[in-house]
This record gives sequence, C-alpha cells and structure tokens, in this order.
Amino acid sequence: MKRVWADDNKYEKWLAVELAVCEAWCEEGVIPEDDMTRLRAAKYDSQRMEEIFQTTRHDVTAFISSITESMGPEGRWLHLGLTSNDMLDTGLDLQVGEAGELLLRELDQAIASLREQSLKHKDTLMMGRTHGVHAEPMTLGLKLALWWDELTRQRERLVAALETMRVGMVSGAVGTHATVPPSVEERVCRHLGLKVAGITNQIIQRDRHAHFVTTLALIGASLEKFATEIRSLQRTEIRELEEPFGQGQTGSSSMPHKRNPELAERICGLARLLRGNAQTAMENVALWGERDISHSSAERIILPDSCLALDYILSIFTRIVEGLGVFPERMYANIESSRGLVFSQRALLELVDKGLSREDAYKIVQTNAMRCWAEINLPDGCDFRDLLKSDSTVGAYLSASEMESLFDYTYYTRYVDATFQRLGLLPTPVGSPA
Repeated sequence: MKRVWADDNKYEKWLAVELAVCEAWCEEGVIPEDDMTRLRAAKYDSQRMEEIFQTTRHDVTAFISSITESMGPEGRWLHLGLTSNDMLDTGLDLQVGEAGELLLRELDQAIASLREQSLKHKDTLMMGRTHGVHAEPMTLGLKLALWWDELTRQRERLVAALETMRVGMVSGAVGTHATVPPSVEERVCRHLGLKVAGITNQIIQRDRHAHFVTTLALIGASLEKFATEIRSLQRTEIRELEEPFGQGQTGSSSMPHKRNPELAERICGLARLLRGNAQTAMENVALWGERDISHSSAERIILPDSCLALDYILSIFTRIVEGLGVFPERMYANIESSRGLVFSQRALLELVDKGLSREDAYKIVQTNAMRCWAEINLPDGCDFRDLLKSDSTVGAYLSASEMESLFDYTYYTRYVDATFQRLGLLPTPVGSPA
C-alpha cells in the first residue's frame, strides 16, 4: 500500500495518462507516428521536477517540463489540449484502483478467517448479553457468523465504491471538450481500462471520492464494533475471549501479569481516524464554480492515510481472529453465574401456554427472578430454577418433569444450523425449502 501511494507510482500514473492521450491524438491523426514512437520513450525526472517546482510552484508544469527538457520537437505534443486535472484525477483513480485491489485482498482474508472460526465454534455455548446484562444463551459461532455477514456486505460496498471511482476524464479546462474532443477521452479511458466520466467540469466530481472514503470509514466502523466486543469479552471479570499474546510479549512496564487487548484497541483508534477522514471527504464535495483546489491538499492526506489505515487494521483483525483464544469453560461458568435467570422467558411462555394471561405469568416469573437477582452475588444465594420448582403457583400449572424440561440449554441452540444454512455457511439439506 505504501508503494501504491508513493510519489514515484503517482508520477508513473501521470505519465501513463499523458502517453495514453498522445496515443489517442496519434490515432486521431494529429500526432505523426514518428513523433509518437519517440514519445513512447518519454521519462520524467523527479529530481529535475523538484528543481523546476521551486520556480513554477506548480507540480504539473514541473512534471511536464522535466520530461520535455530531454526531448526534441515531439515534446510539444505532451499535455495537448489538457488541463492539469485531466491528468491528476485520471491518474488518481488509477491509484485508487490499485489500492482497492489490496483492500479487497485483506478484506477477503478477514472474511475467510471469520468463516472458519464461526464454523469451528458453531455450537460453543456462551451468554448473549443486551445492555451488557445477561439475556439468553447463544453460541460464539452465531456471533462470529453475524460479523462474517456484515463484512461480506462491506465487501459489496467497497466493490461498488471502487466501481464509482473507476473513471477517467480528458475534457479540457472546464469540461467542455473545446480543446480535446470526446473521442480522445474515450480512447484514453479505454486504453487505461477506465470508464468515461459522463460529464465533468474541471475535475471528476468529489461525491465519488466521498463515497469511497466513507465506505472505508464504514468498514472501519464494523472492525471497531468487532474489536470492541473482543475487548469487552477479554475483561478479567468475563475472560471468554482473548486476542493473541506471543511468547515473551509484555503487557505493561510495571505489571508483569498484564495481557491487554492492545491489537483490538489499535483497531478502535484507527477507526476514529477513518471517520474523521470521511467527514473531510464529504466537505470536499462542495467547490467553487467549476473547481477550486481546497479539496486537493486534504486529499493528499486522507486518501493515502485512509487506505493505509484500513489495510493495516484489516490485517490486524485477521491476525486476532485467526489466533483468538476461546474459553468455553469460562463461558459456561458465566452462564451459570446468573443462577438460572436466563430461563425466565421459557418459564413465562410455558405458563402462558398453560392458560395464564401474559400479565399474570410475567408477574409470577418476575417475582421469583427478582428474588434471585437480589441474592445473585451472595455465596449461598438462591437459584431461579429452585425457586420456580418450590413455587406452588407455578406447580399448579407445570408438573415436575415439565418444569425440568424448561432448564435445557439446547433449546437456545436448536436453530443454529438453520441460520448457518441461511447464510450459506452450511449446505442446505436436500429437500429443504429454498
């Protein structure tokens, strides 16, 4: 990714655009074939470009001059009919395309790692939490499958954003084609593997760039969401998951026992940077008239930085998922720590099924649940299951065997396979409805 955004690669893209324009002019019969043969050997000189820039204070004129100084009369054909952004914006979109290929590769690796771990832990029972409080049991596989599904959507968004950016322009000073006909633009874009931006002024419109950068920020938001959950589940009081911790690694300069979720925290920090860059990208959409350059300085920072940051945190996330520490025994202990309260809805529904009104059933179950809740941290506190069994009102509706059947954790995991089949993570059984 550093290579994609390096100055040398940027200048190579500029030269590719300039030569593609010359080729198009040659095909139009404007540039003689002999001159075109010599133009194909054109090279820029970055050191000389810097020297010229000190006088011109214009990177494009310095770039063109660094090429033409070493050429003969054929040099006059370079930049024929163009404005700077014909070259700059088209070259930039070529860079974005290269960056996008790398981001998709990293995204695919992250998606694959989630797929593998979700299948591995499809049936690993853990507590589902809402508002940070025990709700009902689920599986770690479901949590990871949810992330897999989200990142898969994010991939679709990135593909769409990259397609929006896969355009070029060669339309002249304010986009009228007065100095360079549409036929030249079409030839150039075809040669470079780009689509033609249907209409431009002096730039390719920045809603495209905002779409791209906000998509990167949205992917970062998902990664932050996943990383935040891993951080939460790594807390000492919970300790159901743990990011990789290498042999000899240290977590603190003062406390040798520390194993901190620093990789996940790094993801969260850089996701904030991506969101800030997205704000800047949206502010770049509004420019004066047919263009100004208020967007240009910001883009030189936000485009490389956003691509580099997302590329980096995607690789970190994949590393975390592939090396994720999972502690099923701790997960089960945490489920049991709420002493059967997770079965409250099952008891409610069973009583309703036996003929009680929902309001009456809720009151009966909640009365027992709140008594258990009040004693939940006491060493000899009561268990919700025992309270229900000893409640004569409940006993009037449920037999001992019916009550015992309520307290079965497999009830909560009976449709896990169906969910995985719906997502395409498991094959759908033959004969099942599509």
